[in-house]
Amino acid sequence: MQARRYAIWALLLVLLLVAVLPLPDFWITQLNYIGLYSLVCLGLVLLTGVAGLTSFGQAAFVGIGAYGTAWLTLNTGLSPWLTLPICLGLTAICALLLALLTLRMSGHYLPLATIAWGLSLYYLMGNIDALGKYDGLMGIRGLSLFGWDIGQGRGFFALSWALVVLVALALVHLLDSRAGRAMRSLRNGTLMAEAMGVPTLRYKIIIFLIAALLAALSGWLFAHFQRTVNPSPFGLKMGIEYLFMTVVGGVGYVWGALTGALLTKLLEDQLQVLLPRLIGTSGSFEVIVFGIVLVLMLKYLPDGLWSFVEKRLPRPPRKVDWAGAAALPERSKPAHGECVLEVQAIRKKFGGLLAVNDISFRIDAGQIVGLIGPNGAGKSTTFNLISGVLALTAGDVLFRGQSIAGLRSRAIAARGMSRTFQHVKMIPDMTVLENVALGAHLRGRKGVLAAMARLNRSEEQQLLREAQRQLERIGMGAHLHELAGNLAMGPQRLMEIARALCSDPALLLLDEPAAGLRHQEKKALADVLRQLRAQGMSILLVEHDMSLVMDVCDHLVVMEFGTLLTEGHPAQVRQSPLVRAAYLGTEH
Repeated sequence: MQARRYAIWALLLVLLLVAVLPLPDFWITQLNYIGLYSLVCLGLVLLTGVAGLTSFGQAAFVGIGAYGTAWLTLNTGLSPWLTLPICLGLTAICALLLALLTLRMSGHYLPLATIAWGLSLYYLMGNIDALGKYDGLMGIRGLSLFGWDIGQGRGFFALSWALVVLVALALVHLLDSRAGRAMRSLRNGTLMAEAMGVPTLRYKIIIFLIAALLAALSGWLFAHFQRTVNPSPFGLKMGIEYLFMTVVGGVGYVWGALTGALLTKLLEDQLQVLLPRLIGTSGSFEVIVFGIVLVLMLKYLPDGLWSFVEKRLPRPPRKVDWAGAAALPERSKPAHGECVLEVQAIRKKFGGLLAVNDISFRIDAGQIVGLIGPNGAGKSTTFNLISGVLALTAGDVLFRGQSIAGLRSRAIAARGMSRTFQHVKMIPDMTVLENVALGAHLRGRKGVLAAMARLNRSEEQQLLREAQRQLERIGMGAHLHELAGNLAMGPQRLMEIARALCSDPALLLLDEPAAGLRHQEKKALADVLRQLRAQGMSILLVEHDMSLVMDVCDHLVVMEFGTLLTEGHPAQVRQSPLVRAAYLGTEH
């Protein structure tokens, strides 16, 4: 952490020296453009690198900011500083409408949609008379502050780069927070995030808005720097270049945005000078070189140039400053023996296929109930019906006496039901502690703005304290600061249980937690389950490992072909000829 602080102070010192040293005006101008590009790339780090949402249309938002302030200053006489909130508000409205239309898309449809609206806004700017069509608007007023003309040189450099550094630090703070963990969970799909109580669509919209507003801020600065605007810098080509810069620098790193903008701009300028000398003719040959560089980058350095810095400045263990933090409030727990879950004749049809047919059972407080059956019996479907991943065709599910049928998994998690997954779902580039803290998302309240301004430290310490407590509860206290992706399968399964426990559940749903575990790891898992039961936790266990099931469960529910075959105490189920026939077949 100390090395990283030194790196940030070194960057600030370099910027200060650039502002006061007698560098040629050409280089100051180039650095001004790099600062403008960096603002857009910082938004793309959040949008593409963190949330996994690819956008080729950010240049259009730059255009909204630029044209908005240009038209307002020329036609209304407003001060540029007064046009800034207006431009940001206009951008937010446009971005919100586009987000609601496009962010539900997945796969290649989202990038195609961003290309479509990027082109639409570009041609709209070029065909409106009030905006000067393709000739644009000229004579835009420059920026001044308290009577001081900021100009287009060192004054503008100081303003633009101060904004870049402030935005970069705000994003660093954001990603190291409750809201940031929720955002980082989006990249690997929404199933796990929703189960932890994260409103995934809302966070996607927030990320989209932040990226759009940063682009508009860049456009606002650009208009008062250039003193003229026309559609050409806001087309699809520039949208692709912004994404290119971000990928080159490191799309997953905040400081990679600055690196990518710097190197791309410098390389572009130098190639325009060097290539004609080398090949003896002029032309847009730098585009060909850029294409080759991008292909080589994607093949040999997919994480971008900043990944070199990350490898040479490895992230030190987080300072444990939450030991004295207050404990999080806990929900009321059911009394021992009280009915926690009652499944009433639930049914699920997929077209003409009846996957689950009138399954009923109950779980009492402090009880481990095993849901077993051969492959294809409908266990996972039943599990997903209970947890809200799938909608019921018929029947009802009562949790602590209230129906949860029709509720989404996020709403069910808020009521006190938490789950793990058949295939481990985690964020591999986050630490074990951060992964587990994601489970406490619903127990925090601080949002994005509080995280950016670092006003969330007290709550953040409470969440991390709870995550550490749950890891120590299951015997993983030694793995707090290890990257989750470096864990073996056994510890990953235990980490998922700790994450589920971090939400303070009244019922824990475990989906094949022993899958892929070795013998000793299964024994450790069994010990954890017994410990949780002794502490009053209610558990629904879906599992294929019969030795584990018979060892830890108090009651078994056996399914076959989507129907209830039998249920009872493990010893009774073990002796049942129906169960033996279901698992081993019968002789004819």
